Amino acid sequence: MKEREIYTGIKALAPVIIRLDGRAFHQFLAQLSLKRPFDEGFSKAMVSVCTSLLTESGLSPLFAYTFSDEISIYLDELPFEGRVEKLTSVIASIASSCLTMALKPASPISFDARIIPVEKSMVADYLNWRQKEAWRNHINGYTQVLLLQDGLNRTEVQRQLNGVGARELHEICFQHGVNLAQTPSWERRGIMVYHTLITKEGYNPVTKEKTIAIRRKVYVDRNPPVFSTEEGKKFVEEITGS
Repeated sequence: MKEREIYTGIKALAPVIIRLDGRAFHQFLAQLSLKRPFDEGFSKAMVSVCTSLLTESGLSPLFAYTFSDEISIYLDELPFEGRVEKLTSVIASIASSCLTMALKPASPISFDARIIPVEKSMVADYLNWRQKEAWRNHINGYTQVLLLQDGLNRTEVQRQLNGVGARELHEICFQHGVNLAQTPSWERRGIMVYHTLITKEGYNPVTKEKTIAIRRKVYVDRNPPVFSTEEGKKFVEEITGS
């Protein structure tokens, strides 16, 4: 029956971005009584998943970008000979396990995963696309919560917001006393998790001299640049080695 495993030979070529999305997260998030529209504890749990993917998964991605229940990781080298089935299943299972340990929910957690083949020159555009989605998620999240607090039910909220543009959503929030531009950056822009180099001073007891060692450390950036700007593009070039 080995010949029936017809998809195992499908392979990807580096570099790739693998995007993870939480599956039916609204069900178990409701059980945890998280703060809406954004919960810092949940955000930190997602960051812990990103950190594990960078340091403990054996996959060695260069960075992870996360917002809401989504994670995008960038790999410039592929394990498992680039086998798509292996990459997506292993990464999704690691992420699910890590988030389960962090949140300890009553029901199972799962992610789905998809592979996006890219070139280094495309990474800034990809991150800009996902960051715009993070911004839309941010606006919609606040507006929905504020209207629910007004006493509308979910069906009424969806009906009222159907076809409403970003400017109108801003105005609804402002009328309710919320200035979206003053909300935390990680809610608006997402979070970057990546390796950075640090210097550490030591001492050589044999030569009795100070020594300088360079170490890699995972850095969590909760205020990343806007990726559509020159600053954002330069930042992406630096972390991808473009």
